[in-house]
Amino acid sequence: MNHVNRQADSVRTLRWNGKAIEMIDQRLLPHHIEYVACDSARSVADAIRNMVVRGAPAIGVAAAYGVALEAVRLRNADRETFATNMQAGFAALSASRPTAVNLFWALDKMKALLQANGNKSPAELASLLLRQAHVMLEEDIRINRDMGRHGAALLPDGARVLTHCNAGALATAGHGTALGVFRSAVEAGKHIAVFADETRPFLQGARLTAWEMVQEHIPVTLITDNMSGYLMSRGEIDAVVVGADRVAANGDVANKIGTYMVAVLAQRHHIPFYVACPLSTIDLSLSSGKDIPIEERPADEVKGFRDCQWAPEGVAIRNPAFDVTPVELVTALITEKGVVDNAALIRNGLGDFVRKHQP
Repeated sequence: MNHVNRQADSVRTLRWNGKAIEMIDQRLLPHHIEYVACDSARSVADAIRNMVVRGAPAIGVAAAYGVALEAVRLRNADRETFATNMQAGFAALSASRPTAVNLFWALDKMKALLQANGNKSPAELASLLLRQAHVMLEEDIRINRDMGRHGAALLPDGARVLTHCNAGALATAGHGTALGVFRSAVEAGKHIAVFADETRPFLQGARLTAWEMVQEHIPVTLITDNMSGYLMSRGEIDAVVVGADRVAANGDVANKIGTYMVAVLAQRHHIPFYVACPLSTIDLSLSSGKDIPIEERPADEVKGFRDCQWAPEGVAIRNPAFDVTPVELVTALITEKGVVDNAALIRNGLGDFVRKHQP
């Protein structure tokens, strides 16, 4: 991976520079804006694994570019060498993070394109795959805007909304899922105030969500993860909107660790709990959230943050990166094709809805 230092007036999470995919290094925000340029499947896989890029939709688009860039790198190879190395590239990308289903959705889409054009040369395949990655990037932004429009209609003017982790432009190709709902509500003329959980241990809420909202002058208040119940009990939260990394066929939702806790508190205080997720995040192959693989990340992330270490050496540490919120706690799913409320989720699951709207 080559590092490219740039300051930009308008930051895009992923951008094509003509030779490589550049992605903002989210480990350095909010203090530094730095882009990392990736030019192969392995370099993209490393960026995903090391949290340079994160958020299910952004990971999916990045993976698509990883496949395309591997094909570009091999465009002058013979067919056998091309096929062998492409297989290795797919394997590296699929092993980068296990929970976000958009990763595997994107890889399956690129595999299907390869298989449908098996008679073409490596150079022709590279061109097709790169074009597909460009389409997926622009499509993700369009999907997020559609999702934002549907979600904005659920929020009343003056709503005070809690969100957990970062499901904004930084987690997608642009606009965002949960934060896209807030952006769309503001664009529609509504006054929205955001409460952002800091989201330990990687602090995506404190570093990323707060930064995005400040950049767009949307009122935002940062709280620690253990303050949300207090604010709910005082009537200071009107709704919760979060993103998702994978949604099972029955409507169970895997999202950043701590989401389940927020959902339980929201139900206790009769506060609507909305999940903004594109159809690509819904995994019909899994009947319930019990089947969703949960990534365990390195212990060092819990011991401290960056150079500040507060935990004693020798302490046992658990670091699951995600938890599962059961469908019973989900007021509605917000998708690019409309809103699926809890009654419909409990009654029918998501199979018919997804099959109806998938191309």
